[in-house]
Amino acid sequence: MLWTTDLSPAAHLVVLVAGLISGFVDSIAGGGGLITIPALLAVGLPPHLALGTNKLGSTMGVMTALHRYRGGGLVRVRDWVPGVVCTAAGAAAGTVLIQLLSAGFLAWLIPALLLAILVYTLASPDLGSQPVRRRIDRRLFQFVFGLGLGFHDGFFGPGTGAFWAMALVTLAGLDLRRATAAAKVMNATSNVVALVFFALGGKVVVTVGLALGAGQIIGAVLGAQQVLRRPPSFVRWFLIGSVALTLIKMLWERLA
Repeated sequence: MLWTTDLSPAAHLVVLVAGLISGFVDSIAGGGGLITIPALLAVGLPPHLALGTNKLGSTMGVMTALHRYRGGGLVRVRDWVPGVVCTAAGAAAGTVLIQLLSAGFLAWLIPALLLAILVYTLASPDLGSQPVRRRIDRRLFQFVFGLGLGFHDGFFGPGTGAFWAMALVTLAGLDLRRATAAAKVMNATSNVVALVFFALGGKVVVTVGLALGAGQIIGAVLGAQQVLRRPPSFVRWFLIGSVALTLIKMLWERLA
């Protein structure tokens, strides 16, 4: 862990503003990394420090959003303890294995899955507007998706929020607002696990991460307020935008 860097105050301000925007977006539909990672790279952090520092800021943001959703009655953390444990285990395994294995296969698989989610969401205008019948036992759901998506978040990352939202709506029977809140429980878990590994590896710049986190906190409060006040259709359009931008970014990187 690095406590500071030679970045200027202006660079820290740019990071804070990027954190505010990404915190707003991430608290609603995920995908905040599409904003923060490029911002951290743009101000001069090398990629390995950008990834680690981003986890400090994003952890602060997602924990803030989770606190707001708990206060608003959209989620009870104790209902998702098995998922937290499995997500932590999956994220730890993914973070370790990414250092040993190639992510090339996932680099093509994830865009294909995101495209399927995008098409399905666009074709389902009432998706998540009301709770539906649960299609899988909740404990089994948390075990399978906790391990799987926790591993994905530690190993690769992009699209995790969208995968959680879709799984929680279509299989766990939640409406989109409650799915968004429940997803933050898992996102917080995998973020903390990844942050610990990055910090132990000396890949977190504390001052930059705190600037990013300050912006993320403000954005998360504003975004969570919108989710608490607005109907699920509001979340649906943010989810569509987040998935579309993530898909475009990943395909651009693969084809460029």
